[in-house]
Amino acid sequence: MMVAESEPLSLSALEHWSYCPRQCCLIHAEQAFAENIHTLRGQAVHARTDQPGVEAGYEGRRIARALPLWCDRLGLVGKSDVVEFLSDGTPYPVEFKHGKKREERHDDIQLAAQAMCLEEMTGKAVPLGAIYHATSHRRREVAITQELRQAVETCVAEVRAALAESTLPPPVNDRRCHECSLIDLCQPAPLAEREKLHKLLAHLFEPDA
Repeated sequence: MMVAESEPLSLSALEHWSYCPRQCCLIHAEQAFAENIHTLRGQAVHARTDQPGVEAGYEGRRIARALPLWCDRLGLVGKSDVVEFLSDGTPYPVEFKHGKKREERHDDIQLAAQAMCLEEMTGKAVPLGAIYHATSHRRREVAITQELRQAVETCVAEVRAALAESTLPPPVNDRRCHECSLIDLCQPAPLAEREKLHKLLAHLFEPDA
């Protein structure tokens, strides 16, 4: 499936790409999807944040749930879990994840992309955001650094280039595959073994030096 350069790119595609390029293309180009315990847990965590609304929060904050997000410059669209607006109007995005508190690069890239959308939408700088880990009920604050912003820009370019191609990236076949709901569709282990066999056969038929 070809994806036009002008078509909006989902924010979730950046997280999927930074986690596993093959997963990203299966979901966003091939429209593949499957459930497992991890996707179901994620849906349970997002059950409340998926309901749009605005309410008063702590320290004079306004809390918006399921806020539509976009960035025309990068061609991004999506939806926040929660955006807390500080008393001076500064947006503070909060992304909800199931599991215990941990640092994950793909989570930070997704959060930074949300921050960049909010900056374009509101005209206010967004220097900080947070990942809320549902199992441990703890937040991990993330600084939206220049390095993280550049990672978003790079990720957008890579995803667009990949979705414009007709071939899938190779499987990673590592620990990421064990929790992926697409493992049966992706077939990382058999494909990795086949690639090893191709390399072995190519080596066997190489002419002697």
